[in-house]
Amino acid sequence: MDIVCCPLDKSELELEAIRRDDDEVLEGRLVCTECSEEYPIEDGIPNLLPPDMREA
Repeated sequence: MDIVCCPLDKSELELEAIRRDDDEVLEGRLVCTECSEEYPIEDGIPNLLPPDMREA
């Protein structure tokens, strides 16, 4: 988490885990501490694409 940042403004991201398996986050989101943009985590993979580049 120390090297991951918001792709829009390079601010820190806060982890909100919904489902875990031991130390791995399987479902959740990363939330920017500055712009409040949310980046989903699905099947353990964070989607850090900007909002306008994500599929609906």
